[in-house]
Amino acid sequence: MVNLTNKKIKIILSKIVDIYTEQNIISSNNINIDGDKVQINIELNYPANSYHTTLSNTITDALTKNGINNHSVDIKTKIVKYTTQKGVDTLPEVKNIIAIASGKGGVGKSTTAVNLALALQAEGAKVAILDADIYGPSQPRMLGVSKIKPESSTEGKLLPILGHGIQSMSIGYLVKEDNPMIWRGPMITQALEQMLRDTLWRGIDYMIIDLPPGTGDTQLTLSQKIPVSGSIIVTTPQDIALIDAKKGLKMFEKVNIPILGIVENMSLHICSKCGYEEAIFGTGGGKAMAINEGIEFLGSLPLKMDIQTDVDEGTPTVTKDPEGKIAKIYKEIAKKVSAKLTQQSRVTNAFPSITIE
Repeated sequence: MVNLTNKKIKIILSKIVDIYTEQNIISSNNINIDGDKVQINIELNYPANSYHTTLSNTITDALTKNGINNHSVDIKTKIVKYTTQKGVDTLPEVKNIIAIASGKGGVGKSTTAVNLALALQAEGAKVAILDADIYGPSQPRMLGVSKIKPESSTEGKLLPILGHGIQSMSIGYLVKEDNPMIWRGPMITQALEQMLRDTLWRGIDYMIIDLPPGTGDTQLTLSQKIPVSGSIIVTTPQDIALIDAKKGLKMFEKVNIPILGIVENMSLHICSKCGYEEAIFGTGGGKAMAINEGIEFLGSLPLKMDIQTDVDEGTPTVTKDPEGKIAKIYKEIAKKVSAKLTQQSRVTNAFPSITIE
């Protein structure tokens, strides 16, 4: 009888698809039944707090419709480490590093980076952000901690600055905001490595690296010396931005860093007075690029004044208006990105596990 019930439940659950991984929830998992009550424990390998209730209800409905009423569903998150480039030393307290890049400046890459970091945190992950834009660091201001200076630990490492619960490090904490960084390439790459490896990070599931625009020294250092799990390209729909975005995309392909997807920023201008929407930079460019390159399109964000003023004030939109429309878009992107990462090879056994007792 137990074996029949076990088989029946497996068939039922195999028809339920995780909308973010696009795989059925029973794949590569074992099911055990103990007694009359069915206890289903699901372990997702990506942060998706806002999806747990929906998934739980879907499972409950499927079991109830098939006559299995005495059951309960528990969903937890367990984020593991995924493989990176060969020959690059990993960081013991950082599981996964995601690089946010753009081919050119002015496309909202840094704003996307900080809101994505906060969205991953809101979905249940422990997150850090490394501001790799040495010439134009913006994360201290965006996180609202630009006037704080990092302290040193007893081991001689820098302690990351906390902003809205996010661990962060930036050259902006070490120099005055209006002080220009007149450094050559080798100094930039050395500073980037030191900020990464000489900071006392603690228990990080995802580190977001906010890269400078282009495909220069910092990007080369990233590919050769920093263990990157995946990358995201940020662009606008404008043709000139797409040309440069493709250069960034090809760069990651050449250095064997997986591309997790494309984010289209400033897809529509929304008037702050009347709400009128106008595609001042064109439409669909980022999505078309994703389709042409065979890469996932993660989502699009409007050109809206609130997004800009929120980061200028040090309270990014995901924090300032966590239940608002824009925050929900960032959270959807966060779930898509982290779910996409689970399709890569794992350093440890990271398959979702389902047990029934």
